[in-house]
Amino acid sequence: MKRVNLIQEEKPRLLRFGLPVVYCLLVVVLITLIVLNHRSYFGIPAWCVNVPVAGMLLIENAVKFWGFKNYKAKIVCYVFDILCLMTLTIFSDGTLISVLYMIILSEFYLNSKGLGGSIAICVSSIVLFLITFGISALFKRQWLSLTQIFTNAFNDLILLIFHFLIVNFAVQLFRKNKELASAVEDVNKTNEKLRIAYEELKEITALEERQRIAKDIHDTAGHSITTVIMQTEAAKLAVENDPQEAKRRIAAANLQAKHALEELRESVHLLSGVSREVTLKEEILDVINDSTDGTGIVIRCDVDDVTLCDAKRRFVLNTLKEGISNGLRHGNATAFYFELKNGGDRVEFMLSDNGCGMELSSLKEGFGLTGMHARAESLGGSVYFETEPDEGFEIHLNLPMDEEGDKK
Repeated sequence: MKRVNLIQEEKPRLLRFGLPVVYCLLVVVLITLIVLNHRSYFGIPAWCVNVPVAGMLLIENAVKFWGFKNYKAKIVCYVFDILCLMTLTIFSDGTLISVLYMIILSEFYLNSKGLGGSIAICVSSIVLFLITFGISALFKRQWLSLTQIFTNAFNDLILLIFHFLIVNFAVQLFRKNKELASAVEDVNKTNEKLRIAYEELKEITALEERQRIAKDIHDTAGHSITTVIMQTEAAKLAVENDPQEAKRRIAAANLQAKHALEELRESVHLLSGVSREVTLKEEILDVINDSTDGTGIVIRCDVDDVTLCDAKRRFVLNTLKEGISNGLRHGNATAFYFELKNGGDRVEFMLSDNGCGMELSSLKEGFGLTGMHARAESLGGSVYFETEPDEGFEIHLNLPMDEEGDKK
């Protein structure tokens, strides 16, 4: 369908330049034929027949060239062309008749949609030319055998064949060049659309990333700072009646503030496009060191050196921070055990504390725990919790290992 449309689009341009040239040649050849034929045939001067026939042929071809637009309407014109050519052949010595055939055929070749139609009309024209040549000889009482007709018309036949090859080669070359130019133009347009789409995608991706980071800051750092405020307010109330409780609250607030500061720093790194050149294991050890420094809590760990994309890495770190903070605030924990293991196609996370624990059925998941579930599912993993009264609290998280093409 596209090829047909392309040919239909290119045809007006092809005909716009080709048809005037063909028509001018027709005029020149007809004038030359009339001038060169001074003889009389059957007692009639040649010009008395050739001049009106040439005039009618010129008028008919002008109508055919620029008046009729479809092939069916031109069939009558082609029949009329043959009759005129037969008449001119009879009332001439045969000179330039083959040229007239070539001019008439040129118009057909220019209009033809495919090579098959051009081949058919070329073969038909050669047969008609031979028939016309034979009929002309009979009218002139020149008895020619079929072999003689072929011999006398041999040069003309060669010209007709060469004309077919040259004109159709030029037409097909023109069309192929148009197709190629159109294909190149389509590719350029497609590339430009892809470039624009890529630029838009980069802007959208950057905006989505900023929005995600802003949400992370609001959800994590904002939640941590709120917890710090609550812990310090509770410490103020308990400082006189229960100094140990106040001390524990302040330690928890201090730890939460450190985590909030670390989260803000991480967000700033992301926004600036500068990534920290440290491994996940090193970052986990930094979190553990910050959590134990000055708080009096103990954290033992067993961490494999695994590599995760940025989204999973941040989730693992935030889950560890949230788990330690929750253990201090809600479970009165003083010691934790953490492990991160490479399970082949999964990363297995476990954080356990020695806090007071609770009945699992009475566990009410707040902001932090609910967010863990949602984030784990979005990354293709899962999280669950284990707890019993006086048996502490455990967080179990597993995530799929990175696949090739995972986004950072």
